[in-house]
Amino acid sequence: MTTTQEPTVNAPAKPTAGYKYIGTDRKRVEDPRLLVGRGNYIADMKVQGLLHAAILRSPVPHARIDSIDTSEALKIPGVVAVLTGEDCKAHMNPCMNFGPPTIAQYPIAVDKVRYVGEAVAVVVAESRYIAEDGVDVLDVEFSDLPLVTDPKAALEPGAAPLHEEHGSNLAYERTFEFGDIAAAMADADLVVSDTLHWGRSAGMPMETSGAIARPGNNGVLEVYCNSLNFSYLQFLVAGALKIPSNKLKMQPVAAGGSFGSKFTAHKVPTLTAFLALRTGRPVSYVEDRLDHLMNSDHHASDRYYEARMGFTKDGMITGLDIDVLDDYGAYLQFGTGTHGNALSQLTGPYRFRNARYALRAALTNKCQQGAYRGFGSEVHNWVLERLVDQAATKLGLAPEDIRRRNFILPEEFPYKIPGGNLYDSGNYPAVLDKALGMIDIEHWRKEKARLREEEGRHIGIGIATTQERSVFSSTEFWFWFDEPAFPITSSPESATITIDPAGAFQLQLHCQAMWGNSPETVATTVLAEEFGVEPETVNVSYADTSRALPGTGPGGSRFTVMVAGAVRGASRKLKKKLIDIAAHSLEVSADDLELVDGQVQVVGAPERSLGIPELAGSAYFFALNLPPGMESGLEESHTYDHPYTTLPAADRSDLGVFYPIMGHACHIAVLEVDPDTGQTSFLDYVAVHDAGTVVNPKSLGGHVTGGAAQGLGSTLYEELVYDAEGQFKSSTFLDYLVPTANEVPPFRIGHVETPSPYTEFGIKGGGEGGRMVTPSVVSSAIDDALAEYGMHVQQLPVKPADIVATVQNARAGQ
Repeated sequence: MTTTQEPTVNAPAKPTAGYKYIGTDRKRVEDPRLLVGRGNYIADMKVQGLLHAAILRSPVPHARIDSIDTSEALKIPGVVAVLTGEDCKAHMNPCMNFGPPTIAQYPIAVDKVRYVGEAVAVVVAESRYIAEDGVDVLDVEFSDLPLVTDPKAALEPGAAPLHEEHGSNLAYERTFEFGDIAAAMADADLVVSDTLHWGRSAGMPMETSGAIARPGNNGVLEVYCNSLNFSYLQFLVAGALKIPSNKLKMQPVAAGGSFGSKFTAHKVPTLTAFLALRTGRPVSYVEDRLDHLMNSDHHASDRYYEARMGFTKDGMITGLDIDVLDDYGAYLQFGTGTHGNALSQLTGPYRFRNARYALRAALTNKCQQGAYRGFGSEVHNWVLERLVDQAATKLGLAPEDIRRRNFILPEEFPYKIPGGNLYDSGNYPAVLDKALGMIDIEHWRKEKARLREEEGRHIGIGIATTQERSVFSSTEFWFWFDEPAFPITSSPESATITIDPAGAFQLQLHCQAMWGNSPETVATTVLAEEFGVEPETVNVSYADTSRALPGTGPGGSRFTVMVAGAVRGASRKLKKKLIDIAAHSLEVSADDLELVDGQVQVVGAPERSLGIPELAGSAYFFALNLPPGMESGLEESHTYDHPYTTLPAADRSDLGVFYPIMGHACHIAVLEVDPDTGQTSFLDYVAVHDAGTVVNPKSLGGHVTGGAAQGLGSTLYEELVYDAEGQFKSSTFLDYLVPTANEVPPFRIGHVETPSPYTEFGIKGGGEGGRMVTPSVVSSAIDDALAEYGMHVQQLPVKPADIVATVQNARAGQ
C-alpha cells in the first residue's frame, strides 16, 4: 500500500499543559454581534432591484409531467418569469453529483417528478408574496406512475424504476469482508442477532437554506449563500451553470445553524444563480419551513439492518456481520458516504478482527438523503451497542463489564481496525470509569430496586460507549469504487494572518464557517496562544471564492482540528518573520529570541525586547531596517492538509487510513418509563467525552449538549414519515416533534483528554457530540426499565404506543 502522507507526530506532553488560552472556559467571540442582531443572514440582505422566487412543489410522488400552463401566472402584475425543468435542461447541466452519473438531478424536475415536494416550476416576481400568488395559479397536468415507498419492495423484480437510465432501483451494492467472519461465528459460544430499523429524521436549524444571486457589471455572477463547503466545490456549481469558474464568485453569509443540513447544500445556490442568469436581475430564494422539511435534500439515514455478533462464553467479541439496506430516496447526491463513516469506526471501541459489512442502497419515492450530525456513524454506533447489550444480558454480565473486557487498551494505540482505518489514541477504561463515578452507578442500582419494590416505579439505567470519528480524508469518498471517477485525496483548510502597521491582527478564514458553533472562537484562541494577544482583539473575516485558498469547510467533526493546523502554520511563518526583524534590530541571533506575550525578547534577558507594534511599524514603513532581501509587510498564509492518510488497497481489502482522529464517549442515563402511557422522564444523565486536547470546555460542552438533545429527538420524537401512497406526513412541527427544553435533561458533562499524536496541540474533533451516543444509551435504559415485560428497542424513534403495546402484550401473556 502506498502511503499518501506520513503522519507528523506532535506528541503533546500533557493535555492543556503550558497553554494560556487553550483549555480554559472562554466566552465566544462571535456572540456580541449575534446577540444584538448583527448576524447579517440571507434574509437581512438588501439588494437593489431584488426579485424573489417561490416554488411549485409536486403534490404526487411519481408522475410524468404532461404540461405546465404558465399563462395565468405571467398575467399577474409583478411576475417577471416562470421557469421549468425544460428551461434547466436547455440552459444548464445537472447539479453536482457524487453518485452514479445515471442518476442525474436538476434543481427543477425534468420530464417527471419522483417524490412529493420536488420542484416542478419556479415563479420569479417583484416580491415573495407575488411569487407565491403566481405559484397558486400554475396549472400542471400529471400522469401518475407506479410508486415505491418501501426500500425492500423497490428492489423486487418488476418494481417501477425511478431512473430509467439507471435501469433499476438498486443505486449501489457492495460487500466488504475483513478477517474470517464465517470462522468467527462458527467458533463463537454465543451469536446474538437483531433486526433493526433506524428511522428517517433531519437537522432542523433555526434558519433554512437560502441564497441571493446577482449578475455583476463585469460579467461575474455573485452568489451570497449560507451553504457550507462552497469554496471547496465552487467549480462544480459553475460547471452546472455552464459558466467559467472565474465568472462565479460565491460569498459566505452567516448561517443560522446547520447540523449537516447546509453541508454542501448546493441546489439552492445553484437554482438561485440559474434564475439570476435567466432574468438578468438579482434573485433571492430562501426556503420556508415546509420547503425545508419536505425538500431540503438533507433527510438523514433510513436504514434496515440484519446484524449478528459472535461472543465467547466470557464475553469477548469474535466478529460482526452486518447486512444493511438504506433507503436513499429519489436521488443519490453524496453517494454512500454515510456508510464510509460507519466503516471508519467499524468495531467501535472494541478489539475484534473479523467483520463483514454488506450494503444495498435503494431508491424510493422520497426526498433524498443528505448530511445530519453523525452522517451515519451514529447509526452504526446504535447497532453495535444494541448487540453488545443483548449479549451482556444473555451472558449475565454487567453492561460496563462486557465493554471493559473488549476495550482497545491504552497501550495498543495507534490501533489499526479491520478495514484499515487507524485510531490515533485513547483511554477507554478511563472514560468509562469517570462516567461511572460521576453518576454513582451503585447508588442508582440500589435506587432502581427500591423504587420498584416500594413505589412500583420502572427505572432503567443505560450505558453506552461509542466512537466519534473526526477529520475525514477525501479517499473516503471514492474507495467504494474500483475505478473512481474522481480519486480526490485532498481536503485541506487555509488561514491568512495579517498584522497591520499598528500591530493589530486580522485573521481570514477560507471557507464558510459561520454556522452557529464556534469557528472564530477556536481560530482566535489558537492565534492568541501563538502570539500572546487577547483573542477578542483579533478581527476575523471570510474570503469569497475569488480570493479563497483551499478550504473544505466544516463537516465530519473536522473544522477545529483543521483550522487550528492552518492558523498555527500561518503563525509559525509570521513569527519567524517577526523574530528575524527583531534579530536584525537587536543585533542578536534569531536563535536567541522568543515571542512571549506579544513581545519578541532575548531568552534570559526579557528587558531586551521589541513589541509587535514596533516590529510591525518597521515591517511596513522602514524597509532599510529590515534584514537584507526581506519584503515589507506582515502577512502569511498556510494551507493545512490532512494530518495522516493512506491510500486504499487496489482490491479494497484495506480501505486505508481515512478517519484516524478518533474521539470516544461514554454516556450513562437513568430514566423512568411509565408502562401505562409509554412516557419517559430522566432522573440523571452523564456524558463523558474524549476529544483530545480541549480548546474551550464551554464550547465543547455546548456541542455535547446540543448533540445529545438532537440524539434524544431521533430516539424518542423526530420522524419524517411517508405513507404507503408516498404522501409526506411530517410537513410542520406539529407533526415533526422536536424536543423542547421540557424534554431535554440537564446533562452533566465530563472530559478525559488523550491528545492525538498527529494533530496540532493534540486536538480531536467533537462537533457531532452527544448525538453519537444518546440513541444507544436511551434505548438501553428503556430496555432496562421494562425488562420484566421483555422490552427490546429495535426501531427508532421509540414511540409511546410501541412501549404500551409491548407491556400490554406481556401482561396478556402473548
